[in-house]
Amino acid sequence: MKSNQITLTALPPLALYIHFPWCERKCPYCDFNSHQIKEPNGNQRGFDEVRYIKALIADLETELPRIWGRQVHSIFIGGGTPSLLSTAGMDDLLSGVRARLNLEPDAEITMEANPGSVEADKFAAFAYSGINRVSLGIQSFQDAQLKALGRIHNGEEAKQAITTALEHFKSVNIDLMYGLPNQNLAAAKADLETALAFKTPHLSLYNLTLEPNTYFANFPPQLPSEDEIDAMFEQNLALLSASGYQRYEVSAYAKKGQECKHNLNYWRFGDYIGIGAGAHGKISFPDRITRQVRERHPESYMQAMEAKGGALIESREVPAQDLPFEFMLNTLRLTDGVATNTFTERTGLPLNIIAKHLEEATQKGLLDTNPSALKGTDQGLRYLNDLQGIFLG
Repeated sequence: MKSNQITLTALPPLALYIHFPWCERKCPYCDFNSHQIKEPNGNQRGFDEVRYIKALIADLETELPRIWGRQVHSIFIGGGTPSLLSTAGMDDLLSGVRARLNLEPDAEITMEANPGSVEADKFAAFAYSGINRVSLGIQSFQDAQLKALGRIHNGEEAKQAITTALEHFKSVNIDLMYGLPNQNLAAAKADLETALAFKTPHLSLYNLTLEPNTYFANFPPQLPSEDEIDAMFEQNLALLSASGYQRYEVSAYAKKGQECKHNLNYWRFGDYIGIGAGAHGKISFPDRITRQVRERHPESYMQAMEAKGGALIESREVPAQDLPFEFMLNTLRLTDGVATNTFTERTGLPLNIIAKHLEEATQKGLLDTNPSALKGTDQGLRYLNDLQGIFLG
């Protein structure tokens, strides 16, 4: 692909991501930027809620000149475990955000939460502060599996958390895993059927993978075979379809009209402000697209904000030759893909620069032949890395 001048005729939708980097316990499969909130002896480990929220708001203020006049349509508070925030802290955070951003009146505001009873007890207050969507890290309803995954909740607490969340939030997502240590087809089915019984608007279903630099990568558990995992996946698709859920992204399923707006913005190559420890951001301008990365460790992040008024460790313009791969890396995760003209709208580049790559992907049966859409075939979704990799060169 040859380098081309970027020309965006309109800027994409804008969202806000807020990272909360602490958890009660670091799970052995997790490679996210999360830090255990307490020492083994029970003492707090560097967590100062007031200090961190102050740093977040100051961080947001550094971004305002770059997005002046633009409206924000969604907020996602991820982690870590953001539901560990106090109700007063969450209220202060969202009040500070609203005072500084032009937020859509009906903006989707998501908070990730664990199913522990302490967090569930705070759901009503979180909803009052403005959270209207919660994503629950259930993973499994089987106590033995939860223990193997290092989770601190049990199956009954998971069920109670879902029930409580449905009482307070407009939308609820359940995160569930399959392909768990020593899991068989019947156990995977039982987990999904339990989740489906709650009829939440959204489900995210992930195959457990052993990510580098995690405990499981160093001490791998006994996982099901590839054939068994494939059988679980096919079983999941059938159960979800029969229950009225549409697969709209590789791991995301929703009832009609209940897709996650914030994540759709990522997958459609939209813009997002990223604040907090280790947060990434993407902001477009008429002639360039930029990316940023913040200090990863929470203490380093807060110190940088306090001492320098900023915590960036990387701020760069994305080279034009990298944009096609970045665009495809996101959009091809969607089962319906995107309209073909979205490529030029979001990258500022002409479609003809990837013509050979489109032809190759189509000939290999990985890309749909419909010229009006950039969409993976069923085979393309199954072998997504191969499809995305075609656009890397």
